[in-house]
Amino acid sequence: MKIRVLGCSGGIGGRHLRTTSFLVDHDILLDAGTGVGDLSLAELAQIDHVFLTHSHLDHVTSLPFLVDTVGDMRNRPLTVHASEATLEILRAHVLNWSIWPDFSQIPSVKSPFLCFSTVHAGEPVSLGDRQIISLPANHTVPAVGYQLKSARGSLVFTGDTGPCPELWKAVNRIDDLRYLLVECAFSNREKRLAKASLHLCPDMLAEELAQLQRDAEIFITHLKPGQIELTMQEIEDCIGEYDPGMLQNNHVFEL
Repeated sequence: MKIRVLGCSGGIGGRHLRTTSFLVDHDILLDAGTGVGDLSLAELAQIDHVFLTHSHLDHVTSLPFLVDTVGDMRNRPLTVHASEATLEILRAHVLNWSIWPDFSQIPSVKSPFLCFSTVHAGEPVSLGDRQIISLPANHTVPAVGYQLKSARGSLVFTGDTGPCPELWKAVNRIDDLRYLLVECAFSNREKRLAKASLHLCPDMLAEELAQLQRDAEIFITHLKPGQIELTMQEIEDCIGEYDPGMLQNNHVFEL
């Protein structure tokens, strides 16, 4: 399994800042932020599955454009996997004919460009020799993280989350964990905002990682533009013993 970072920023502002999305092999997207727009038409047409952590725009913004762009190039629907709560939000507020057409009904209900599949906590979705398993998260809308598992190990992506003891209990049960991608959206000077929006800042991240009982390479994602250097310095001060790296576009993980 090869996982390529298409975007991992908490915002936009230049060619190097793309919001959250990962390309798994050639056929799976994990979230669908602005980074998807850098893929070629041929690459977009090969995507069969999109797994969403939650419904916020920086994680779903490319989904409507993706299905509109390549729907007629494909011979089967694009499958969107998410919690039922997230799927309900997409149906009601995005693919609702007012913001964007409902491609689960286009070109026909019997032969649509897009279909939905509900993920359930802890239940693996098997795609060949790959498994994708939803994990608990704590955010302002219903949200999950994901474990990506192959024969060579597991990668965990927390998605957007505030403090979440249930997440770490689930992560601690993963005996083949190799990589942990964890959010830290704000610097400590905006700790109040981090708490209100159910994100993390370095002080809060240190409290969360104190619950981690597995060894893994740790990478920081979802840093807010304009605070990247400050936040990474604060992370070094708070959790330098974990030797965390800053996730960047085109980083590739292999499992």
